[in-house]
Amino acid sequence: MAIGKIVKGIGGFYYVDADDVIYECKARGNFRNKSMSPLVGDNVEFSINENAENRIEEILERKNSLVRPPLANLDILFIICSLVDPKINLLIIDRLIAVAEYKNIEPVIVLTKTDLESDYQKYIDIYEKAGFKTIAVNNNDFSVADEIKILMADKVCAFTGNTGVGKSTLLNNLFPELNLETGETSKKLGRGRHTTRHSELFKVCGGYVADTPGFSSLDIQRYDKILKEDLPHCFREFRDYLGDCRFTTCTHVNDKGCAVCKALEEGKISESRHSSYVAMYNEVKDIKEWQTK
Repeated sequence: MAIGKIVKGIGGFYYVDADDVIYECKARGNFRNKSMSPLVGDNVEFSINENAENRIEEILERKNSLVRPPLANLDILFIICSLVDPKINLLIIDRLIAVAEYKNIEPVIVLTKTDLESDYQKYIDIYEKAGFKTIAVNNNDFSVADEIKILMADKVCAFTGNTGVGKSTLLNNLFPELNLETGETSKKLGRGRHTTRHSELFKVCGGYVADTPGFSSLDIQRYDKILKEDLPHCFREFRDYLGDCRFTTCTHVNDKGCAVCKALEEGKISESRHSSYVAMYNEVKDIKEWQTK
């Protein structure tokens, strides 16, 4: 029996990295009975069979997992967002941050295409004020490569964001040897063509990085919904105030005696971040836990 990490899964086959050797494996059928499928990023026990298929026997305990993109055991989620083409969408960024926080993954915000839009400091201010590492990238002068690589050292990371924001371009600039497929943004649709069709881990910086298919905000709402009781804790700048509200049932939307709303009025919390929270809260306020199973 050997132990390794799944770096790719496609067509019912899983590719497991063990001591720099990639093994093609099938998964035991009983995983389906347990309603648990192997994910890219899973650490697994597998059997090596010379005259038959290698087989994944056991999925080791996960520290976290995402449904969309389908990945496990992430340390950092790099949230890639372009300033233009497609235009930056703060609600989508905040949804992804909230999911990362909920799953105990460290989010890092990366703003791309700063060569096409000079007015981006306001976005850096929003996210650094909220407590997140935020990096601006000029695709014509890629001078932040070392800063990103230092963050990635010995970690399992994913680069994710809307299709067309430049995930694969960014990864190619960081690691030219990956030579990932990229696609121009469709002028008609205002978004990129889907150039990445499955999640895959690549070995870099002593750890791994995933290139993932582009997602839509609808995917996030459908697959990674956060209950209203947990949502305030997924906005880290709220945490210092959550115990100071007048009522224990405070929703932090516009309630009387709300310490979060007071911090918002005092400029300690960004308006756009609170607006995203309100939008997300209104979507889940009537959902019960059993409805998310």
